[in-house]
Amino acid sequence: MSALAALPTGARAQVAPTAGPIAPTFTNTTLLSPTSPAAFPLLPGATTGPHAGQSGNSEPAIAFGGPENVMVVDGLGQMSVQVNLWKGHFGEKPPAYFGAMDTFLPSNGAGRTTVGDGDGDVEVTTAGTVLLADLDTTVNRGVLGGHAPLDSAQFGISVTRCPAGASGPSECTVIPIDVAGADRPWITTNGTSAWLSYHDAAESQSIRVWRSTDDGRTWRKVASPILGQGQATGDAMADNRLGPIVADPQSGDVYQVFMAGEASVQKGTSEDDYNNVYVSRSTDGGKSWTAQLVYHAPRFTNLSNFWPTLAVDPATGVLWTAWSDQHGIWASSSSDKGDKWSTPLKVSAAQLNTSVMPSVAARNGKVDVVYYGSTAASIDDANAVWNVYDAQLKGGVWSNGLVSNAPNHVGKVCLSGEECTSDRELLDLFEVAEDPASGKAAVIYTATTIDTWTLDGVTHPLPQVVLAYEQ
Repeated sequence: MSALAALPTGARAQVAPTAGPIAPTFTNTTLLSPTSPAAFPLLPGATTGPHAGQSGNSEPAIAFGGPENVMVVDGLGQMSVQVNLWKGHFGEKPPAYFGAMDTFLPSNGAGRTTVGDGDGDVEVTTAGTVLLADLDTTVNRGVLGGHAPLDSAQFGISVTRCPAGASGPSECTVIPIDVAGADRPWITTNGTSAWLSYHDAAESQSIRVWRSTDDGRTWRKVASPILGQGQATGDAMADNRLGPIVADPQSGDVYQVFMAGEASVQKGTSEDDYNNVYVSRSTDGGKSWTAQLVYHAPRFTNLSNFWPTLAVDPATGVLWTAWSDQHGIWASSSSDKGDKWSTPLKVSAAQLNTSVMPSVAARNGKVDVVYYGSTAASIDDANAVWNVYDAQLKGGVWSNGLVSNAPNHVGKVCLSGEECTSDRELLDLFEVAEDPASGKAAVIYTATTIDTWTLDGVTHPLPQVVLAYEQ
């Protein structure tokens, strides 16, 4: 069901123009990363195609920050257990490869090994410190290299801290945050303070938040953005999908976006059919939160394709959130610190029948909402041709531009997370960020049409990440 059907009575949906004279254009550069010899191979003996010896990458993130306006990009390695990190500045093709991160981490228990590369997010403090949030896996030693099942694996969260002057992973330190029952971390910064949010999957899908006030050196748990929130708590406690945590440099407020079903009706029945979008706000650094409903769709409407996304414009303080109903990308904004939200606007291109995985960034009144889009009727079309698009608000006018210079994926796209048994090469995330110096967008996305890998004579697509700069 389209979210259009769920608009408030009397509300008139607006549709963003398909194209216009200010539609953004982009250049594209593939980022390659070597397989780390120190990392456990997920599939020993596998060989890569055109780019032999490359780890492959997917689910990338991007951020700008620090006194030198540094740009950092991460990607989750596919051929070996590593988070690949690049560091440079807007326009560099490519930025410098910083190294393979989190190949070995502090382990919880004798005879066990902990590695990163589960989910990742990256930010930069005003001191130029890079903070990488990573979902970690702890297993009995040798399990990863021996093809054994991960039934006994523990999943945790760590933050890897790289000072501004660091030249590679050996000059970074790892801070373990959680050791079991965690999932999908997000990180944000304001000055030299930082906030980390993630699912405590072992405790009714509660959202945990930690705060650092010393440039990421130490961390302390603060309050959950979904507890004590009345209806929002009832909707979210058993099932929710959290998106980015973001901090407003103007006010110091912190915001967490999440989706949920409906208490006693929908929760626990299907983790895909979240029909409510919420944003919680903290005015005291995470000690307390107030949740507001951004949007409510009819029961069993699926808005979780994939994460709900959130950004705050650092110049205006306006909040922007976006989501997908598979048929289009919808955006809503708040100019009063999240108390009230605008009627959702469909911002994806009109010629596209299927659009998923939005990410949003905003600066100085300019907004970029990027997404994967196809003219195919559904995500289950084996012949679907996908591209990356940017719905941009500039000068009060929306337009849609093509980010990818060639299709980034052909075929089905599975949006069921860990329940996917195939068609998940894109994983669940890609991102956009605004370059503070130029005001232009930088997009890091996944392409499955560039490279391949082979195992036992069968060739598969090897995902690679592509960095796109707005022109």
